[in-house]
Amino acid sequence: MPDAGYLTIGKVVRKLQAQYPDLSISKVRYLEDEGLLDPSRTPSGYRLYSQHDVHRLETILYLQKTRFLPLSVIKERLEGNGSGPMGEQDEALGLPSSLRLPNEDEELAKKLHPIDRMPEVLGMSVSFVRQLSDAGLIALKRSPHGRDLVDGKDFPLIRACDELRHFGIGPKNLRQYVTAANRESAMFEQALIVFARKGGGVQMELTSESRQQFEQAFRQMLSLTGNVREALIRRQVSQTFSQMEDRQD
Repeated sequence: MPDAGYLTIGKVVRKLQAQYPDLSISKVRYLEDEGLLDPSRTPSGYRLYSQHDVHRLETILYLQKTRFLPLSVIKERLEGNGSGPMGEQDEALGLPSSLRLPNEDEELAKKLHPIDRMPEVLGMSVSFVRQLSDAGLIALKRSPHGRDLVDGKDFPLIRACDELRHFGIGPKNLRQYVTAANRESAMFEQALIVFARKGGGVQMELTSESRQQFEQAFRQMLSLTGNVREALIRRQVSQTFSQMEDRQD
């Protein structure tokens, strides 16, 4: 079999590590052991990955990282639908259309997951998830058997924190947002009390309609304060860039 167009396992890992920093040779081998990858081999036993194999691996990593799908579900989807060339309609997501709309992430959000399954479920190391817990960004729960559990509702937050690592922003840097959230939550609570008074009194009965009104008001406050925060940060960073340009002149 000609080697042209084929990559060794080391080259595959280096090719994808920029997008998936936690990827390692051992993880690729683990995916092979689980039956998700089936690379060709040389007569000497060395693994050789085709472009199809690399695309399949990218699909697996993407679904782990952004959709939180367990490997068993990913395997079923790949075996049932294949992972052929990407169509034009899928270029935005970089996935085959059959893999674009998984429903299992909602089910995962309803469950508690052992922290030692995070490499399989999220494609992230246990140590990174523990760092998020130490920084106060997520709260681990304890099972009756003493296992640390991760709430599936925290998966979007964990994914966002993982993406920030690409810019050199780690869990320790994000502690300031925990402090800010604790402080701002009091402001939002007071604002919702004022909103309730305007709607007929603090002790008003919480019907499904009133809950929707509170949720809508809360979402609007979050959006508006987010706009304020973004504008202030942009202004400060722009001033810093301007000062740097002045020094260069």
